Amino acid sequence: MRIALFITCFNDTMFPGTGRAVVTVLERLGHAVEFPQEQTCCGQMHFNTGYRPDTVPLVARFARTFADYDAVVTPSASCAGMIRENHPVLAQDHGPSELHRRVDDLVPRVYEFTEFLTDVLGTTDVGARFPHRVTYHPTCHSLRGLRLGDRPLRLLRTVQDIDLVGLPSADSCCGFGGTFAVKNAETSSAMLADKTQGVLDSGAEILCAADNSCLMHIGGGLSRQGSTVRTMHLAEILAAAEGAA
Repeated sequence: MRIALFITCFNDTMFPGTGRAVVTVLERLGHAVEFPQEQTCCGQMHFNTGYRPDTVPLVARFARTFADYDAVVTPSASCAGMIRENHPVLAQDHGPSELHRRVDDLVPRVYEFTEFLTDVLGTTDVGARFPHRVTYHPTCHSLRGLRLGDRPLRLLRTVQDIDLVGLPSADSCCGFGGTFAVKNAETSSAMLADKTQGVLDSGAEILCAADNSCLMHIGGGLSRQGSTVRTMHLAEILAAAEGAA
C-alpha cells in the first residue's frame, strides 16, 4: 500500500512533531510513508470565511498532489472533514468537470489517522507505552463531522500503562471553531472556561485530542490559569514508548 502523509499547514507550521509521530506509528506497524513536498493547505480557512471560488486552486492542487496514493492519512479530523465534505462540492460548483472527477476519485482514500489505523489497518494496539494519566477531548469535527465514535478511545485503551480517565462534559465544544474564537470572543471564552474546568476536574496530567487547533485553544486557557496540564496530539501518545526495551 502506498501511503502519503498530509500533515496540514497548521501542523506543519506549529506542531511538526505530530506529523513525525504519525510516521513513527505507521513505520512501527511495517508501513512506509511518503511526504509529497507539493502539498499545501486544504483550503478550510478560505472556505469557512466565504472565499469559495478562491479555494478551488487549493482543491486542484490537493487532488493533483495525492492522486497516485492508495491512502492519504492526516492527523487532523478538521482537515479530513474539509476534504471529504467540501472538496467535492467546490469542484462541482466552481471547477471544471475533470476536477470534479479527480476529487471524487481521491476523496474515499483520505483518512483521519485513527480511522486509518482501526478501519484500514485493522489494529488498535500500536505498541505504545505511556505511563501517565490522560483524558481525551473529542473535537467537534471528529465527533460530529467524521463520526469517529470510540475509535480514538479504543486506541488509547491499548496503550501500555496509561491511566485513561474520563473528561466531564466531553462532547461539549471547546469554543475554538477557527475564526469563531475571534469573531465571538466572549462566547468562545465562556465555552473555553467550561472546557478547562472539565479538564482540571478530570485530574489528568495530559489532555489529548485528534486536532491540534482545539488543543492549542484549550492549552492556552490552561496555561493562563497556571495549570500544569499538558496537551498532546493523540498520535504523539500512540508513538510513545516510554520505558520500553
